[in-house]
Amino acid sequence: MKIGTQELLIVLAIVVLLFGPTQIPKLSRMFGKSVKNFRESMAEAEEKEDSDGAEKSES
Repeated sequence: MKIGTQELLIVLAIVVLLFGPTQIPKLSRMFGKSVKNFRESMAEAEEKEDSDGAEKSES
């Protein structure tokens, strides 16, 4: 199931109606920060997992 151009335009119009054009940049920044934080947390978890695995293999 693919989302076409018309569906994206409808969703965008609904977002603009709900939040107003002044709130969209704020929402975009918040979403971007959330994604960045999530990626950093995932990288930390992978590093910890790798270091834990290395410590166990050394023992």
